[in-house]
Formats: sequence, C-alpha cells, structure tokens
Amino acid sequence: MAFSKTGLLAASLVALMTAAGCNSTRLASMDTQPAPLPAAPAGVVTSGQLPPPSAPGASQFPAAPQQTQVASLPADGGAAAANAPDLTAGNVAGVWSASVSGQSCKVATPQTRFGQGFRAGPLRCPAPVDGVKSWNVAGKQLTLYDEGGSPLARLYSSGEGRFDGQTSNGQPITLSR
Repeated sequence: MAFSKTGLLAASLVALMTAAGCNSTRLASMDTQPAPLPAAPAGVVTSGQLPPPSAPGASQFPAAPQQTQVASLPADGGAAAANAPDLTAGNVAGVWSASVSGQSCKVATPQTRFGQGFRAGPLRCPAPVDGVKSWNVAGKQLTLYDEGGSPLARLYSSGEGRFDGQTSNGQPITLSR
C-alpha cells in the first residue's frame, strides 16, 4: 500500500495537533469556579414601638393633596356654555383623546343607538370616565352617561374639535381630536 507524501504529511499534522490539544492548558480555567463576590453592606436594623397617632381617630397617612380645578366649567355651563355652538350627533361622533385631571385616554363615540343616546367606548380611561357607556347631545351640551343612565360628565364645545367640562364628581375633563 502506497501513501502519498501529501497524505502522509496531512495525517502527521492531524496527529500532532490532536496530541497538542490534549495537553493544552487553555481550557483548564473553565474547570474552576469564579471567586465569590464580596458581601453587600447591610444597614443596621432596629426594633421598637411606633409612636401613637397624634390624635384619636387620626390617620397615620398624610392627607392627599387637594385637587385644583383648572379651566373647568360649572355643571350648568355658565358663560362658556352661552357662547358654545349648538351640537349635533355628527359633531361628536368619532374617536377623542380625553384628559381627566391630567390623565389621558381615548373615548370612541360612534352613532350607534344605545342607552341615553349613543354607545360610547372608553379605552384605558381613569375613573369615572372608565364607566362611560353612552353619550348624547342636547342643545349646546354633550353628556356622557354610565350604564345606569346617570350623567358622568357634562361638556361644552370650546372650539373646533374640543370639548371642556367636568365630571359628576368635579374633575376637569377635556375631549380633543
């Protein structure tokens, strides 16, 4: 059986490389575990009784900040309502960006008959607007209703593509396109 010089040389190189790989220390470091991390500093823990509340029946929590109403309209509409244009369902139908006390969401107002007028669909809205189920217009006023037909908000047009008003609990509300 005859071997060629090239074949013999290739077989020899493979044998040498295999033998060299078995004796290599390159991968030896992978068998050891890394050194442990130093412990994180811990604070001092103390125990004891909390002080009593300042007055009987007083809350241990601070009072919530008072809401200030910004550019809200009175429930009867006031002077802003007197200057507002008369509304039709076509003026209101569509999708609106709503802002309730600084929180934003979307409200869909299709012209599908439902409840107190037309179906309404709030999307990720804060209370009380999350409970809006229907809407209707009467003269200059847009009213949003809950499932039971009670008014949740009253708004008036304050310009092209914008309604301002307040919710039944006094929060300012704006609808805009």
